[in-house]
Amino acid sequence: MRTMDFLQQELDELKERHLYRKLRVLQGEQQATSVIDGKKVINLSSNNYLGLATHPRLKKAAIAAIEKWGVGAGAVRPIIGTMEIHESLEKALAQFKHTDASLVFVAGIAANRGTIQALIPEEEDAVISDALNHASIIDGIRLTKAKRFVYPHKDMQGLKDALKKASGSRRTLVITDGVFSMDGDVAPLPEIVELAHQHNAFVMVDDAHGSGVMGPHGEGTTFHFGLQDKVEIQMATMSKALGVLGGYVAGSLPLREFLIHKARPFLFSTAHPPAVAAACLEAIRVLEEEPEHHQKLWENTKYFKGELERLGFDTGVSVTPITPIIVGEAATAMKFSDLLFVEGVFAQSIGYPTVPEGKARLRTIVTARHTREELDKALIALSKVGKTLALLTT
Repeated sequence: MRTMDFLQQELDELKERHLYRKLRVLQGEQQATSVIDGKKVINLSSNNYLGLATHPRLKKAAIAAIEKWGVGAGAVRPIIGTMEIHESLEKALAQFKHTDASLVFVAGIAANRGTIQALIPEEEDAVISDALNHASIIDGIRLTKAKRFVYPHKDMQGLKDALKKASGSRRTLVITDGVFSMDGDVAPLPEIVELAHQHNAFVMVDDAHGSGVMGPHGEGTTFHFGLQDKVEIQMATMSKALGVLGGYVAGSLPLREFLIHKARPFLFSTAHPPAVAAACLEAIRVLEEEPEHHQKLWENTKYFKGELERLGFDTGVSVTPITPIIVGEAATAMKFSDLLFVEGVFAQSIGYPTVPEGKARLRTIVTARHTREELDKALIALSKVGKTLALLTT
């Protein structure tokens, strides 16, 4: 056997388990109705929650930034890659999150990896994580030497037990998603924060799917619970609701200064192009000045979720715009997705290991840009295919 033959063998195994997917290609803008692989379809798989990826103000800001600052930053931030536009963005993000400071990373995965690795690097440290936390959190934990404790999803007795086991550690970090990306449910932050602080631990919330979505004006899951002053570290992205690219950490000024010196992804990644930073900055302004996008997102979410449940689909425990349609086996989910595409609806299937075996699903997301007509067309297609696959009985 040649040394790299294992690659094809593992690909063949994915195909046998109905977990192999070719990349879909978006032709044109990321819209509620998009052209994907040459077919016009209603798009139910985009993280572009507020439709800002194509907002005219963001486009204009990006173009103006290119004219003023060029197309690239030219260096990592600690050398000469920090530009005025980067600092303006970080000040705006801190104000948005009601924190003293923030620090931008090239991506959310880099923010999680870099922050976790920097804060709890030693064997005498401890990290406690929800079992369904995002892969980037898991990766960050793997990069540390800290003792690791994983509690069952949203199980507060499990968290309490883990905190007792971590007692005596030099530093203890409790980390959770704010909104869980596959099930669309929300972490019980009040209980998590209370338990963590009782045991002298600090809390980090990955709010990638909460920022721009949760809270009175999209400030995030911590604001949804009124805990913005009690969560020490808020991590979020600008790649989803803000419609552009990048991750950031918001918290105290010492946290920012510490990460500048200790977070490896920040130290060794070239800074965002000025156009990206300018578009992100404009996205924050739009979110604050045009609340109708946030309002429309939730109006669409409540309607679509309610109709799916009325039809008889299993949507799990979702309470956010992420609404899974749980079907069980990966082969069924993949067939469901393929038949929907023929009907003019794109909803990607998700299987193991992203979700547990036997919990394969379509992961649907509505946005502020979907019209009621588009949602109704999608529901008709979902109902038709659901009956074809015997997922619906009526």
